[in-house]
Amino acid sequence: MEEKLTRLNKFLSEAGYCSRRAADKLIEAGRVTINGVVPEMGTKVTETDVVEVDGKEIKGKDNAFVYLAFNKPVGIVCTTDTRVEKDNIIDFIKYPKRIFPIGRLDKPSEGLIFLTDDGDIVNKILRASNNHEKEYIVTVDKPISQTFIEHMSKGIYLEELDKTTKKCEVEKLGTHEFKIILTQGLNRQIRRMCEYLNYEVETLKRVRIMNIKLDVPVGKYREFTKTELTELTRLLEDSTKTFLSKTPPKQSRR
Repeated sequence: MEEKLTRLNKFLSEAGYCSRRAADKLIEAGRVTINGVVPEMGTKVTETDVVEVDGKEIKGKDNAFVYLAFNKPVGIVCTTDTRVEKDNIIDFIKYPKRIFPIGRLDKPSEGLIFLTDDGDIVNKILRASNNHEKEYIVTVDKPISQTFIEHMSKGIYLEELDKTTKKCEVEKLGTHEFKIILTQGLNRQIRRMCEYLNYEVETLKRVRIMNIKLDVPVGKYREFTKTELTELTRLLEDSTKTFLSKTPPKQSRR
């Protein structure tokens, strides 16, 4: 397989170091090296080359992305609009780099949500046709019947959205608690489904997205492991690749 080649000025620009024009000036001034050697203008680099400016290594775009698994508390809003919403996820985490959430959990819900600066992975995960699994643990206000489980799993027509939910896996865990695995992301889907059957959601926690499980305390986050990211990439490989979008797409919530 041929190695991917990228012009040096483009590499520096996509890494967020400077514009291409500024990169050309740095290269011309001899301040940029590739594997310790000062390159000529127009030189291309591979993913394995070490690029430095004034002796400081510059990581390429593929290495620079941030992928976080965060356990969102109840009361935090999944928005990047920090001016309008004071209890927003960005101010809560205070991550030193610009990131945005993948999808949403509504304010009364808690659990796993991803944050990243990789717009490509956002698009792939949110695309409903990809059928990516999301698992939730839900408690409701009255005992769960077998009829409730059957209706939830077979699909429910939500008049306010004019959509019927896809068939899904639903399992009773206790008198008032059940597990549900969704492959679509309709607005407040689980709450609306329960309301249709005259149940009210008391707690809703997302515990898994695809291959990544919730394993950090409420209000804490961690980076994806290398194994998780490799497997996630494999699961997403059939999706169309559209590299880093500067603006995250419109997102749905539960």
